[in-house]
Amino acid sequence: MRRAGAADGARQGRGRGNVLIRRALERDARRLTRLVRSSRAYEGPYSSMVEGYRVGPDYIETHRVFVAVEEIPGGEGGGERVLGFYALMVEPAELDLMFVSDQAQGYGIGRRLVEHMRGEARRAGIEKVRVVSHPPAEGFYRSVGARPVGTVPANPPAVKWDRPEFVFVVGE
Repeated sequence: MRRAGAADGARQGRGRGNVLIRRALERDARRLTRLVRSSRAYEGPYSSMVEGYRVGPDYIETHRVFVAVEEIPGGEGGGERVLGFYALMVEPAELDLMFVSDQAQGYGIGRRLVEHMRGEARRAGIEKVRVVSHPPAEGFYRSVGARPVGTVPANPPAVKWDRPEFVFVVGE
């Protein structure tokens, strides 16, 4: 069941709580940083990409960053668990970051984040959103409708491998 949430998001039952996509807040910065740094997709040769990476409050304030959380009922005031997030840059239009926690993968959270991102881009008047993909995520982006447009060459020492480049056509 899908309904609009008070905090700009769609909710859907999952486990004990509801999943909500809401605008990230400065207080989310540490949790988002932890999610990036702990991602299994960046183990081994890719670890240098996230080593020391930080999603700071300034980044959250500057960009359109949205977080998928699972609301956890009970306790004083309840709580929430971060399942994933994305960051949409408006000028130029680019999906700068997108992560789903290792524990939440396979539950459709990434698809919901992409759907939300497309809606957010549409509201901002954006027609196409560029994505430079982490190589292991290429199949995911293809599966959610991103169109391949090229390859971004390696740029050592920061990025030691070529990366697939995609575009989301927002109106579709």
